[in-house]
Amino acid sequence: MRVKDAVLTALHRPEDRDVKQLWTRWGEQVQKDAHTDTYVPFPEYPRPQMKREQYEILNGWWQYAIKDTWEKPETWDGRILVPFSPETALSGVERQLRPEEYLWYRREIFVTERPEKKRLLLHFGAVDQCCALWVNGKAVLRHVGGYLPFTADITDAVREGNNEICLRVQDYSDTSYHSRGKQTLNRGGMFYTAQSGIWQTVWSEWVPETYISSLRLTPLYDGGKLEIAAETESAGAESLAVRARVYDRGRLISEIEGAAGSALQAEIPDVKSWSPEDPFLYDLEIEYGEDRVRSYFAMRCITVEKDCKGVPRLCLNHQPYFQKGLLDQGYWPEGLYTPPCEQAFVWELEQVKALGFNMLRKHLKIEPLRWYYHCDRLGILVWQDMVNGGGKYSRLATCYLVTVLPPLARLLPDRLYGLLARKDAAGRREWMRECRETVKYLCSSPCIAAWVPFNEGWGQFDAGRAVREIRKLDRTRLIDEASGWYDQGHGDLRSIHNYFYRLKVPKDRRPVALTEYGGYACFLEEHAFAPKAYGYRTCRGTEEFREAYEKLEETVEALKPHGLCASVYTQLSDVEEEVNGLFTYDRKVCKISQG
Repeated sequence: MRVKDAVLTALHRPEDRDVKQLWTRWGEQVQKDAHTDTYVPFPEYPRPQMKREQYEILNGWWQYAIKDTWEKPETWDGRILVPFSPETALSGVERQLRPEEYLWYRREIFVTERPEKKRLLLHFGAVDQCCALWVNGKAVLRHVGGYLPFTADITDAVREGNNEICLRVQDYSDTSYHSRGKQTLNRGGMFYTAQSGIWQTVWSEWVPETYISSLRLTPLYDGGKLEIAAETESAGAESLAVRARVYDRGRLISEIEGAAGSALQAEIPDVKSWSPEDPFLYDLEIEYGEDRVRSYFAMRCITVEKDCKGVPRLCLNHQPYFQKGLLDQGYWPEGLYTPPCEQAFVWELEQVKALGFNMLRKHLKIEPLRWYYHCDRLGILVWQDMVNGGGKYSRLATCYLVTVLPPLARLLPDRLYGLLARKDAAGRREWMRECRETVKYLCSSPCIAAWVPFNEGWGQFDAGRAVREIRKLDRTRLIDEASGWYDQGHGDLRSIHNYFYRLKVPKDRRPVALTEYGGYACFLEEHAFAPKAYGYRTCRGTEEFREAYEKLEETVEALKPHGLCASVYTQLSDVEEEVNGLFTYDRKVCKISQG
C-alpha cells in the first residue's frame, strides 16, 4: 500500500483516537483542550524567542465551510482540525480549495473577564493565502500572504463569555502572482499538491497596555556584545525603560537598561561561541513596564574571508567552515506543509545531524519559529529561501535553456520581467515587501546563515535591488543572490546547480557553493506516494542508491581543496512523485543506511 493510500485509510475519519495514534508514533505527548476535551495539535508556545507565560493555544477542532460566495455561511460543512489545511488527511476534510472558492472557519473562545489595562492579542502563525477576520461580527483585520504571521488586537471586539471568531480565506495558488513556493493545483514532478487556509498555530494572549511587540537580537561577535532592539506598544502611555538580563546556564552575567526604541548593547563576558559542534545558547529576560518575555540568543559570526592560499572561504567565527547541507522542502504526507506534530520535525533534524550534515537549505518555504529554535539548539545552519511567486514559469527560460547553456543565465539581465514571469508590478512590490518581512521575522534566529532571494529564476526580478534591501536590514549574514542561474553578481557567493555534468569548481572572486546537486531517484513502492517517480538519475534499490551517493560525495570531498565552500544535496526526503530524498516521504526508510 502506498503512503498516500495508507494515510487516507488510517485517517479517513480522523477521530481523536486516530490523531493520537499518529502523534504517538513520534513520541509526542498529546494534550487536551480544557474546554472541548479533545486533543490539541502543537500545544507548545509558538514563539520561543519572545515567550510569555499566559497564553491559550487555539488549535483543535473548528467549524468550516467551503462556499462559492464571500458571504458568511448560514450552515457549516463540518469540522476541521486546525492547523492542518483542508487538503490534508489530518484535517479531516481532504478537499482542494479552488481559486474561485472561499474557505470559512469558525470557533468560539471563552473570556472569563476583561481585565483592566490589558489587551487581548490573537496570533496566526500562517494562513494561506488571503484572509479576513471577524470577531463577534466585527471586522478586525485583513491579511495577504500565506507564509508570514500576523496579529490582531481584538480587545475592543470581545466580551465576557463566549466570543465568535470567523476567518474567511481565499487561495489563488499558482493562478496569481502571490507567493506560492512549490504549490500547484496540478501536481506532478517537482511541483506538489497545493494547500490552503490555516497551517500554523493559532493562539491568544493577554498583554499589558504597554507591551513588547517584537524583538531583534544581533550578536556583535567581535565586540563581545549583544544588541537588543525591542519594538513596543504604549497605548498612549509615556515611554518606559526596557530592561534586559542575560544568563549563562542560569547564572546572571549581564544587565542593561535603556529607552524603548533604542538599540541596547549588553556586554557578554567570556564569549561562548555557537557552532554546529557546540550550539551554545544564552538565556535572556526582557521587561518593559509590566510586560516580561523570555528569550535566547547565540554568539557567532558568519563571514567571507580568504584562507592561507588566498582562496575565498565561508567562515564561521572567523574560521573556514565547510557547510554540508541538504535541500529541505518541508512537506509531509499527512499534513503537506504541516508535520503531524513537533516531535516529527525534531526527529528529522536529529537524523540530519546523525548523518553528518551541518546545514539545511529551507527551500521556498518559511517554517514555524519552533523549527528554527530546534535548529538553533541542535546546531544546524540554515540557508533561508525567500518564497517565490510570479506568473506561470517558462520551462525554457528556467530549466532547459540554462541547463544546456549555463553561461547564458549569467549574461541575461533579470529586468526582462516577461522572461521570468514578473510582468505584474503589484506582484513585484508584494514580493519585495514579503522579502523585508521575512528578514525581520527570522533575523534573531542564530541558525540563519544565508538569505536566498531567488531560485532558478522563478519569479526573479531586480536581484541587485533585493540584495541591497536585505543588506539594509541585516549585514550579519551572507546573501546567495540567485541560487542556480541568473546571477547578476551582487551576492556574496557563486551559487551553482548541477545535476547533469561533471562536478567542478569554477574560478570566481567569491566563494563557490554547489547549492543543488545529486537528485538521485530511488523508488520504493511500499513507501511511495504515487506510482510515478521523478528524479535526475534512477537507482534500482537502496544498495545501488547508496553506492551512487557515496561515490558522488567522494567527488564533492575532492573539490574542497579547489575552493568549494558549501554543498546542498537534493534532497532530505521524497516529496510526492519526487523520490530523490535520502528518506522516503513517510520518513520510515533512510536510503543510505547500512542496516
